[in-house]
Amino acid sequence: QVQLVESGGGLVQAGGSLRLSCAASTRTFSSYAMGWFRQAPGKEREFVAAISWAGGSTTYADSVKGRFTISRDNAKNTLYLQMNSLKPEDTAVYYCAASTKVVITTYRYDYHYWGQGTQVTVSS
Repeated sequence: QVQLVESGGGLVQAGGSLRLSCAASTRTFSSYAMGWFRQAPGKEREFVAAISWAGGSTTYADSVKGRFTISRDNAKNTLYLQMNSLKPEDTAVYYCAASTKVVITTYRYDYHYWGQGTQVTVSS
């Protein structure tokens, strides 16, 4: 079982930055591919970014490419999402998730463990 706890959300003005963290309570964190998803009110949960178990491969949604950076520190069992040039449409609850898939995936149902989410609000 993997428990994930997100932090770092908050209110920021458009153009600003936030760094989300996701702490994992497992000694086998490095064996999981990890991802970030987000869900805005009235919308489906959508993929944001994913990273392979060793951090060598990453992939991003087109809407955040060039603005967001996913990274991980396996020694600290922590996943990060650096968000720059934030836009009001980035407003959502952000979730981290863990997958046992060998390759990184953008498909939400490939992720077996989820955190409770952290709210990000970007004002215009």
